Amino acid sequence: MSRPAVHLVDGSLYVFRAWHSMPDEFHDVDGHPVNAVHGFTRFLCELLERVKPEHLAVAFDASLTTSFRNAIYPAYKANRELPPPDLERQFVLCREVTQALGVPMLIDHTYEADDLIGSAMWSLRGHGFRSVIVSADKDFGQLLGEDDEQWDYARNLRWGPEGVLERLGVHPYQVADYLALCGDAVDNIPGVPGVGAKTAAALLAHFGSLDALLDRIDEVPFLRLRGAASCAAKLREHAENARLYRRLTRIALDAPVAAEADALRRLRGEAEAIDALCERLRFGPLTRTRLKALLQG
Repeated sequence: MSRPAVHLVDGSLYVFRAWHSMPDEFHDVDGHPVNAVHGFTRFLCELLERVKPEHLAVAFDASLTTSFRNAIYPAYKANRELPPPDLERQFVLCREVTQALGVPMLIDHTYEADDLIGSAMWSLRGHGFRSVIVSADKDFGQLLGEDDEQWDYARNLRWGPEGVLERLGVHPYQVADYLALCGDAVDNIPGVPGVGAKTAAALLAHFGSLDALLDRIDEVPFLRLRGAASCAAKLREHAENARLYRRLTRIALDAPVAAEADALRRLRGEAEAIDALCERLRFGPLTRTRLKALLQG
């Protein structure tokens, strides 16, 4: 018998995608832009209609400058501009739509959406659930267990642990080490100078982990690897930085999420809240019909 699934949605990703892809012709009753809210709401309606999940959650980021990672490494994500006020306002509205539909929401000012999803997965795995992470973010590869999946919804691509190996050249348990070595420009994590994606994957294929690699740096010059001697020198010089970067790239599994499976069970939506949002956000007749249908089950 297959294990029940919980769908864990990287909500901020889909708000940003809607912000960039939807035309700026949508405005609420006060004239504020709501293009991201319209796009996100359509995405969430389609997901609920398509999957009809009993258990799910949408995780949002509220820790853009207050994450525990910022305390460890102040330059973390310093290359990113904060959302403009119009988008910040729409994030709040997307959360309102999510709650009005009865969809559980995960949000915290210290832990990021990745950590909330990882912690929920870890907890629910103990209750016999498998997880489907709805996101295109490569960082989530480190979370995938044998029965778990990641789903890039926009491209309708799904993969499990083997798909991580195909995409990155490393196993799920090596993803945090891999990103610590080769860096992650999106999060402003530099990695070890001179160690690119292929070199990082080759080193981990040989040594298994970052710790083993750093313990056995003396073996690196003898590997069949272009620039092996130079690579060994860089690893010696930047060993402590690599360990620091891994603290940033590793998804936390101890974020404050409810341990009970019922906490992520979809509830009946709030008809009055949906009606008020439809009026305030000036949703069209199709979106209103979809929202009301979802309230009825």
